[in-house]
Formats: sequence, C-alpha cells, structure tokens
Amino acid sequence: MQEFRLPDLGEGMQEAEIRRWLVNPGDTVKLDQPMVEVETDKAVVEIPSPVAGRIATIRVEAGQVAKLGELLVTFETGSDKAPANRPAAQPAAAAPPVTTVNSAAPLTNAGQPASTKRVLAAPAVRKRAFELDIDLAQVPSSQPNGRVTLDDVLSYAEGLKNAKPVAASISEQSEPALPGANGQAKTVGRPATTQVSAALEERQPLTGLRRRIAEHMERSWRTVPHATAFDELDGTELAALRQALKPAAEKRGVRLTYMPLLIKLLLPALKEFPIFNASLDEEKREIVYKRFYHIGVATDSPEGLLVPVLRDADKLTVLQIAEQLEHLVAGAQKRTLAVHEVAGSTFTLNNVGSFGGSSGTPIINYPEVAILGVGRLQEKAVVRDGTIIARLMMPLALSFDHRLIDGALSGRFLARFKELVEHPQQLMLDMV
Repeated sequence: MQEFRLPDLGEGMQEAEIRRWLVNPGDTVKLDQPMVEVETDKAVVEIPSPVAGRIATIRVEAGQVAKLGELLVTFETGSDKAPANRPAAQPAAAAPPVTTVNSAAPLTNAGQPASTKRVLAAPAVRKRAFELDIDLAQVPSSQPNGRVTLDDVLSYAEGLKNAKPVAASISEQSEPALPGANGQAKTVGRPATTQVSAALEERQPLTGLRRRIAEHMERSWRTVPHATAFDELDGTELAALRQALKPAAEKRGVRLTYMPLLIKLLLPALKEFPIFNASLDEEKREIVYKRFYHIGVATDSPEGLLVPVLRDADKLTVLQIAEQLEHLVAGAQKRTLAVHEVAGSTFTLNNVGSFGGSSGTPIINYPEVAILGVGRLQEKAVVRDGTIIARLMMPLALSFDHRLIDGALSGRFLARFKELVEHPQQLMLDMV
C-alpha cells in the first residue's frame, strides 16, 4: 500500500481545499494521470498521480480542507501482495490513533471539560478561538480525524450568537397568561413574532474561491490598521495620450487600456517612496524594503475577485505591460493562472472604474502595506484661473498600513502620482 500526502505547492501554502476528485476508489490510474483538483488561496492546481496502480481509499473528500502533508489517498500498486478482490491490509506501522474531545463532555465547576486532552487544531484556529473567547474543547469537529477547523469555530460562534435571541424568545413566550375581560386568557408582555419558513431561505457552504477571499479579507482587516486618503486627478491628458497610442498598439495586436499607462506612471512614485513597496515582518518587527516591483492588479472573475501579479513591471515597456495584462486577466477569469502569477505582489492597483464603479475604499492586500484604488474617468466642471471648464476627473483612494505610513506621507505619495498622471508625457523620459 502506498500513501500520497498533500505536497508543497509553493508560495508558503499551508493548506488547500479539495475542489474535486477526478478518480474514484477502485479506479486504476496511470503514472501522472490527473487525479485531484485542489484550490489554494492563490490558484486552482491539478495534481497528477505519483504512481501507477489502483485507488484504494480517498481520505479527504471534495469540499474539505487538507493541511500540508495530510494523507489524501492510498494506492495498491503491483508490489502489493494483497489480492485484487479485497482491500489491502493496513500498513503495520499505522499512524497513532487521534484522540478527540467529545463536544458533549461533562463540565467542571470552572466551566471547562473534564477531559484535559489537547484538541487538534491549527495555530491560526486556536488564535481565532481565543479572540472569540471560545473553548476549543466545546467545538464539534467536521473532520474525520477530529481536527477543529476555522469553519468549525466560526460556525460554533454563530450558533452561540443565535442562541441568545432564541433564549430571549423562549423567555418572552413563558410570560403568564391572565384572564381577559371576556373570560378569555390573554398573554402579558409577549410581542408579536414572525417565523420565517425554512422554504424561504437557501443556505450554501462558503467554499472555493469565495471562502479564500473571505479568509484573506478577514486576515487583512484584523491584522492591518487601515487608513485611507482620498483625492482626485485630472485625467484629460492621460485620455489624450491613450487615444494617440491606441492605433500603434492595435497594429501590433495589443489592446491598450488605461491600466498599462497607470502602472507605468505609478512606478516612479513607488521608487521615490519605497515604504509603499515594502512589507512588515511581524515576527521580527522589521520593515522589509523590496527593490523589485511586482504589481498586483485586482481583477473580477465569475467566482470572485482575484489579484494576478505583473512581475518586474519596472522592466517592461507599456506595450509589454498591456500584453501581459491581457494574459493575466483572461487567465484570472478562466482560473488557469499558475501559482506564481497570482502570488508575491508588492503593491496592488485596483481599477474600480473597470468594474463600473466611480470610486471605492480598497482593503489592503496582505502582506502589502498599501493599495491604490482608481475610479472611473468622468467629465466634470472644474475651475481653472477663474474659468469653469470641463475636464476628465479620476477619483483616487489610497489605503495604507498606519503602522508604517502616516497621513502626511500618503498625501505626498498621492500628489506625486497625480503629477505623473496629469503630465503623462514624462513616460518618454523612461521608455523601459
């Protein structure tokens, strides 16, 4: 019997959700035959079979989360002596039995379970349970091995929250009934209640990309003290430059949008204000300045928001940026990007205008320290030298980590970016 465990898929991955199995127990597979599709917080990855043989057991079902190194599947290979018409015996050196804590275990006077056995849970799950003041021993596990997951903790917390209004409702329903004037009993102090039929509700598990987005946003919001600076710039000259460059780009088969120009104009600002391209090593309490520029581009996909990464953007021309962006956006929408194409960004640019929005407040893409949201170009009346004129204006929203960046510095960064965009001819000074 041969075991296969969840391998390291790179980029610091510690767990992955089993999206779907491409084989079933009893199937015969070839070496490198696609076996299972897993989803990390970065990408969907297809894992091939490491051996040729017969699938004996599948240990982690679709929809469940497997940790790095966790057993996924066992194989019967040609070297196994077990007959083909019955399952092979378990290896002699089986893993030690997992001890679980019964969620219904009796409590001591202190409110703790009588058993002192340690509950299986990841450090991040323990931290979240501590933040919610939840005893892990009381949380029912959804995993066959008894491990308590983050979903288990959040579901348990939601149940506790919902239990309070239910208890209050029961209390209200137990109000004494007093005789009315016509001899009929009437209830004192019970408000009118409306019960929602279960048929009018639909519940779906939070899985796949939506679940990863939720976890990532929760971590960003909990970890980073956000602050946001707002401004707007005159994009009239930017629109004129794009219009002038579009025919030349189309002759080369490239569709030129505003994003390649904005990315190219953003880079000088990042180099002049390196803290915006940095990150914070929270364990060592050190600022990590990065001399490479991997720009994340927030992209809408049918399953949710993804951030593909334009690597080494400072070494690319505008046309090269446009070409790579087309590939990244198409791959994000089809979920076909490789792991390195959706990981490792140093700064994120969120074009809210491409989603049809005029403005918005972006959430930092952890572990970055800033994100810039740009809105839709809109014609507005502005005053210049005492005269009202029409100009194309673009709203800006810069969210930043207030541990590393102060409001004054964010204002100077936005001012520099505005200057670059409002005079985009400066691109000619930096052709690379």
